[in-house]
Amino acid sequence: MTSRRFAQFIGVLFLVVGVLGFIPAFVSTPHPNAVPGLFADGGYGLLFGLFPVNWIHNLVHLGVGIAGLTLARSVSQARGFARGLTWLYGLLAIMGVIQPLSMMFGLAPLHGWDVWLHGGTAAFAAYYGYGKQAQADEIAESYRRAA
Repeated sequence: MTSRRFAQFIGVLFLVVGVLGFIPAFVSTPHPNAVPGLFADGGYGLLFGLFPVNWIHNLVHLGVGIAGLTLARSVSQARGFARGLTWLYGLLAIMGVIQPLSMMFGLAPLHGWDVWLHGGTAAFAAYYGYGKQAQADEIAESYRRAA
């Protein structure tokens, strides 16, 4: 998979997840005492019974999806998207394991299975943003532009 395909894949995946987060059939209600400190609790629940989300979290997913599809137009933009995603989701994974930050200042839940998902997303994005595949894609695109 190329950096552009990665950005497209993430774009579509995050758009789908963002939309599903707003559909009550895919979001189960967690235990009432499960979220101390969440002030923006509208739409709070567990997506697929595992991942804590609320309306702000869903909007972030939609934003990342739109960014992925928009920045998939060139290798350099897709590579920049992957690099940004690496740092953003790496930070979110770290915040999820620090108790006072696991609710992102009361705005969005980052705890539980989200920590693993955010960490995995960061690792996956790092490969396409910084790995050898990203460099090879950049070189191939420069050759195509020169021709």
